Amino acid sequence: MKSFAVYIESFGCQMNKLDTALVASALQDAGFRLAVGVKEADVVLINTCSVRQHAEDRVLSHLGHLKHLKEHRPDLVVGVIGCMAQRLGEKLLEHGAVNIVCGPAQIPQIADLICQALAQNAKQVAVTEKIRQPVQPGDGSLDSFELEHSSRDGQIPGQAFVRVMRGCNYFCTYCVVPYVRGPEACRPPEAVLEQVKRLADEGIKQVTLLGQTVNSYKYRKGEQTYCLADLLDMAPRVAGIEWVRFVTSYPADEFYEEILQVMADSPKVCRYLHMPAQSGSDQILKAMNRHYTAAHYLELIEKARTVVPDIAVAGDFIVGFPGETEDDFQATVDLTRKVRYKNCFVFKYSPRPGTTADKHLADSIPDEVKQRRIVELLAVQEQISGELNQAFLGRQVMVLVEGPSKKAHVNPTGSDDHPQLVSRTSTDHIVVFNGPVSLAGRLTQVRITRTSPLTLFGESS
Repeated sequence: MKSFAVYIESFGCQMNKLDTALVASALQDAGFRLAVGVKEADVVLINTCSVRQHAEDRVLSHLGHLKHLKEHRPDLVVGVIGCMAQRLGEKLLEHGAVNIVCGPAQIPQIADLICQALAQNAKQVAVTEKIRQPVQPGDGSLDSFELEHSSRDGQIPGQAFVRVMRGCNYFCTYCVVPYVRGPEACRPPEAVLEQVKRLADEGIKQVTLLGQTVNSYKYRKGEQTYCLADLLDMAPRVAGIEWVRFVTSYPADEFYEEILQVMADSPKVCRYLHMPAQSGSDQILKAMNRHYTAAHYLELIEKARTVVPDIAVAGDFIVGFPGETEDDFQATVDLTRKVRYKNCFVFKYSPRPGTTADKHLADSIPDEVKQRRIVELLAVQEQISGELNQAFLGRQVMVLVEGPSKKAHVNPTGSDDHPQLVSRTSTDHIVVFNGPVSLAGRLTQVRITRTSPLTLFGESS
């Protein structure tokens, strides 16, 4: 029997990267081989993102190339999985390249869908018909899938993601996630811990607990309610686990102090908080349906730094949201300066079909204005990052090594047996230094000798 080769290309967030790794493991268990490129593949899967139009445009462009390829290779099977598959469903099957459409909740079915497409040369679709319908108790297919396939997740050596919840209930007016990932559904704490234990047995040193709004994690079992703080307390107790991270947090009070206290008390819970503000203008925050004001957000940041003085904070912003004035944008710049983020991710507003903003608000800000605001905000953040990073000069820091740097030319020193390695501190600062590749997946001490706004440079101790 022929062993078919599958090539998987992934777009989007850490959730998508995790899904891709799980699918890759499941397909290998089903007898498929993983191809290194499209040319060697019998099956091409594209794991998609719908958060911004640019991400979907890249997928459509890729499908155009695959359609041309299929003119010469008609037996090639192409599947679209993930958020874009859930959003567009059967419409994607109208594309000449597409054989399979599979939503995020249906990824446990992907091996069967591929087998059917290969055997019958028929189009296959598996998506959630009523995406906002609550997950039924006892429906553990995704939990079982994650437990079975997470140990070979193909992530950076020594690191792995563990999903603690799916979906979102916040309905920010610009965001498509609630419509493609469904309502919040929290995994049982015992399932999360079992997965962490299996990963530790495989040599994983750091786990990152994932959720669209991870600090909303809440699981009721009998009379007890578990929150993220409980998971952060239990996960580091697993033998072999050295660091535990969590992303991404929504600015909210519930369980916030409990989470910060666990971070302060446990040396294995990383002092890192990724908490998107999205805007510094109360008017825009209200239009976005974000349930806080700029002042409240600053109070949350102040509380974090009071409880965990050495915490590093990262943020997200959207510029050019409908109706954003220059005063609104300057409020965002002011918030950035007050918070002094370690780093920020800044995006142009992109209308997403089906969202409240797309239905009721005109995309009124010209693209050139959006771009100018991005450049200005990133310049402010670069200055702040540079100032904060200078404080590391001469310090010894513990890092978890990821492997050889893809940008070794930036600091071209060392030798073949000591190439430039990339690593991260517990506060998510990037550190590059020269050392043996055998350090990948391990913790080591590095002395910082030079800094830039984005990177710390060091020497192995």
